[in-house]
Parts: sequence; C-alpha cells; structure tokens
Amino acid sequence: AATAPGKKITARLKRTLPVRGPQAPTLSELMRWYCLNTNTHGCRRIVVSRGRLRRLLWILLTLSAVGLILWQCAELLMNYYSASVSVTVQFQKLPFPAVTICNINPYKYSAMKEYLSELDKETKKALETFYGFSEGKSKVRRSVDEWNSTGSDFFQQIPLLKLEDFSRTATDLHSGQKRKIEGSVFHKDSSIVNSGDSNDIIGFQLCDANNSSDCALYTFSSGVNAIQEWYKLHYMNIMAQIPLETKEKLSYSADDLLLTCFFDGLSCDKRHFTRFHHPLHGNCYTFNSGENGTILSTSTGGSEYGLQVVLYIDEADYNPFLVTSTGAKIIVHDQNEYPFIEDIGTEIETAAATSIGMHFTRSRKLSKPYSDCTETGADIPVENLYNKSYSLQICLHSCFQKAMVNSCGCAQYAQPLPAGAEYCNYKKNPNWMYCYYRLHEKFVKEQLGCQQICKDACSFKEWALTTSIAQWPSTVSEDWMLRVLSWDKGQKLNKKLNKTDLANLMVFYKDLNERFISENPANTLVILLSNFGGQLGLWMSCSVVCVIEIVEVFFIDSLSIVMRRQWQKAKKWWNDRKRGSSGKAPQAGDVERQGHDNPVCIDEDLPTFTTALRLPLPQDGPLPRTPPPNYSTLRLETAFTEQLPDTLELGQH
Repeated sequence: AATAPGKKITARLKRTLPVRGPQAPTLSELMRWYCLNTNTHGCRRIVVSRGRLRRLLWILLTLSAVGLILWQCAELLMNYYSASVSVTVQFQKLPFPAVTICNINPYKYSAMKEYLSELDKETKKALETFYGFSEGKSKVRRSVDEWNSTGSDFFQQIPLLKLEDFSRTATDLHSGQKRKIEGSVFHKDSSIVNSGDSNDIIGFQLCDANNSSDCALYTFSSGVNAIQEWYKLHYMNIMAQIPLETKEKLSYSADDLLLTCFFDGLSCDKRHFTRFHHPLHGNCYTFNSGENGTILSTSTGGSEYGLQVVLYIDEADYNPFLVTSTGAKIIVHDQNEYPFIEDIGTEIETAAATSIGMHFTRSRKLSKPYSDCTETGADIPVENLYNKSYSLQICLHSCFQKAMVNSCGCAQYAQPLPAGAEYCNYKKNPNWMYCYYRLHEKFVKEQLGCQQICKDACSFKEWALTTSIAQWPSTVSEDWMLRVLSWDKGQKLNKKLNKTDLANLMVFYKDLNERFISENPANTLVILLSNFGGQLGLWMSCSVVCVIEIVEVFFIDSLSIVMRRQWQKAKKWWNDRKRGSSGKAPQAGDVERQGHDNPVCIDEDLPTFTTALRLPLPQDGPLPRTPPPNYSTLRLETAFTEQLPDTLELGQH
C-alpha cells in the first residue's frame, strides 16, 4: 500500500530537523533550551547576552545566587532540627519523692568479725610494717570458717608492696622479701601530688592466673587509699560468698536505724519504710517507696510538713578499715528509679541537724531527629539488670556487668546479677580481680563501648537539693534529749546515748512550684517551606514549579540523554559486530539516526509551513525556485452542491 504524502513529509522532517526541548540529543542542546525557556532570569541572560564580559558577569551572578541559596537552605535545615526550650511553673499539690537512707557502715562490725578476722589481721600487720602502727596484743579472734582457711594463702599471693625508687623493685610487706615487678604500673592517685619520696608509694600487684608474666602493679601516693583499696578488694571477695539472707541479718534493721519519724506533721514508723539490700551499703530503707500502690503527697511547703527522722548511727560498731567517715547517706529519687547511693548519695553528719530543701523539676527532651535520647530504653541493646525505669546510670552499670560476665566468667559484687551468673570469688574464679581491674580500666577510658551505646532518657524527674547544717542537739538541751532518746531506745538511763551516734534529718519542699522544662521544635514544616520559597524567590525569582522544572531537566532529562547515547553506542557496536561476522558491507540506511528519527520520538503531528522552511537544502542540483502563481486558481469555488442555510443571509449581505 502506498504511503500517504503527509506521513512521508513527517518522516523526512523527523530525520532532518534539529531537536529542541527535553528530547535533545546532547546535554549542551538541552541546557541551551532550558536557559531560553526557564523562568529563572539569570540562566536566560547567560544565553542571550552579547559580549563575553556581560555573559561572564551573568554567569558569576547566577552562580553566586545558587551558592547563597544552598547556604541559606542548609541553615534553614539546621534550624529545623533545633529545639527551643520552654519553662512552665505550676503551683499545685506535689507528690513526695522516695527518700532512701543507708548507714555509711554497711554491716555491724561485731557481727562481721568472724568473717573478716583473717583480713583484719593481715591489714594490721601491713600497718605495723609500713607505719609502725601497733595495738599491742592482737585481740582478733581466729575462726575455722572456710573463708579464713583459703584467705590466708591468697593474702600471701597478693600482698601489699612498697615500690622503691621506681626501679621495678618492690618489698613485700607481708614477708619482707624483695621481688621484681613485671608488667604495667598504674598510679591510682593521679589527682594527689606526690611528695617525691619513694617510700610513700605502696600498692599491690595483680597477675593473670593463666599467664604469670602478664601483671599490673597498682600504686597509690597515699597509704590510706592503698590500704583501703586493697581491703575493699578482699572484702568484696569475702562478701560475695556469704548468702543474702545472712548478710541481711548482719546489717542494721529498721529498729536499729530509726529512732523517731514524722511526716507532714504526723507520726510515722518503720511500716512506712521499705527495706532493700544494697551490696555496698547493706540494709537501706526507703520512705514512700510506693510498693503498696500509695504515694504520699504534700500540699504545704516548709520543714514542718516534710520528713523528719532521727537516725541511730552506732559509731562504736563501725568497721575501722572499710569506712573512715561517720553518718548516713540519703538519696531523693522517683519511686520508679533505682537509688544509686554510691554515685549520687548525700552524706548526713552525726551530732548535727541536716535540713534538705527541695525544688521539683520535670524535664522532657525531644527524641530523634532533635536529640539522641531514648524514650524507654527499649532501643538500647543492653539488658536492664535493675528492674527499674531506664536511666543512663542503669545502662552503664548493666553494660559493664554484662562485659564482666562475658570477659571474666563471673559478675562484679557491687552490681545486680545477670541471669545464670554468679558473683566472683577467688575460690572459683582465681583470675577475677586482675580481669576486673583491666576491664574497669577500659571502661573508664571508654573502650568498652558502653558510653557509645547508652543514651540519656528523654524524660526524667529531678529534685534540686539545698542542704543546711546546724549543731544538734544544742548544749543546753543535750542532756535531757539524749536521756529521752535512750529511754525510747530501750536502754537504761545511766547509759545514755552519745550525740555522735545520732543524726537529725529533715527533707521538705521549699515551695510547691513544679517546674516543667520541655523542648519544642523551633520550626514547623510549614515555616520551613515558606523560608525555602522566600530564599528561592529572593535570589533566583524561582517558584515551586521552577524547582520541579530544574529537577526534571537536570536529573530526569539529563539522565535520559546519557542513557540514550549509551544505548545508541551499544546498538551501533552490536550492528557493526553482526556485519563483521556476516561480511556484509554497511549500507546507507545504517547511518546513525539523530533527532526525531529516534524511536522514542513518536510525535505524529503533521509538519507545518514553518517547519518545512527549516528543511536543509539539497547539496547538489539547482536551487528550487518558486513558480509564478496561477491566478485562475484563485477563483473561489464552492465545495458544496447546495449552499448551507446559515450562509444564505451572509451571502445576501
């Protein structure tokens, strides 16, 4: 079938006309078309400007505007992810926090002597050897308990050492023999200025049980610190082997610790306190723990409407080597928080009245993408060992305990036990102390990864404390007050209590203003888009449609041109390979097609007079001339046999 003349002309135009617009064959033609047709005036001026200087100026101005837009948009994005802090103050009835109280001395020394007799004996011998300290005849009784029988051998293996002139030679304070120091030396009192006298430097050496050449010497500038650290090391080892029920009996009961109690002007007693056992502080007691489902509150500020207790410290029954201060430790916390007495506890003096005023603050931070905090800790890959609400301290302690179990095969005594683990002791784990010190060193240097894994909680409660101290009891009231307290304690009047055994504590709200600190997004999405539009309009006279146009031309169309060129090259290579294998010579029709002849160009519109004038002239032959018009062809002839009714009236006029 013969091809229609219109289709032939269309096909010829597609093969010969240069292509404009998104289907241009090259990137340069696409960019030129974009600059001539875009709504951004700078790009158009680059193309239409005459003269190199003027064109160069427009290029610099356009690039500067683009740079300013990118800079301002980056600033807007950074501000979008920032937060503003708002503070709200409300006056209302406030819930009273939980108050946990511990005696600084965890266990009664009189009850613990049978477990610590061998350790105390070794400690006194070290003091006598190093400082000439002597109590005369030792009154420490011996025990046939298994801790003593195994402990003596162990103390001979890891005794206190005196370092001589930093020469890697140390004197064993237990036997008096000198030994060569192998391995690293860690000075634990870096904050204490050393006097320079080598005789003041003592410590102890720990070695790997599986590799005796792998050792570390821990030295101290202060003999007090060295002996206390050495004592605590063995003390934890002994306590780890005592059952929990036994330790609770060895510590202070509520009747022992609490003498009087008042809250909100009403009397209270030990029934308002909940006991929990802390590994380092023994039996501690929490007021208003909320375990029974009831949380006390107060509607009036001031010391008379808070918690008032008198504590019996019993200084005479303190362990002289374990603790060097007298009093109690308290911590104010939420009912769902774990009381970290050893980290943030406040010490209470004896023979004094300590008043602690509180300001209550609730804080709320925005989570991602505004800050790197966690809502509940569920997204932290660390098991919570404390069964309390998440906090950064819980995460860090749990992470270290888990690393301790994985590296040393047992758990550290001061922290809760993971499932299936047991506390370290040198009977079952002879290498645990060396492993613990090495692991703790990595933890402090942030090499365990715990500080990187653990995050702050997004919401938390805080009680800001203001502490004041006054002498108590006063000189004029000391005699009768101590006698009355002795009577209440159930003792005889001729054995009245000593004021250094007592501590008066008051915890109260200074005011009932609840401060709520919250973070709010500094910018919303609507404000961000408005700012973007303002910057684009200011520097480039551009709108959202212009942005879409830029994305279409510079990304979609440009990528299409690149892919199209690669496809044409691959197709040509394939055709050349087929001709080479068949031995067929290339034909004229195999010339690479350009422009509208590309298969993607399927526009079937008929050519117009304007496009026909743009056809290229033939290379050979005379130039075509336009024949003179045939004026007879200008005569109008009706195309219809009958005139249409609606044209009759027009023809008459």
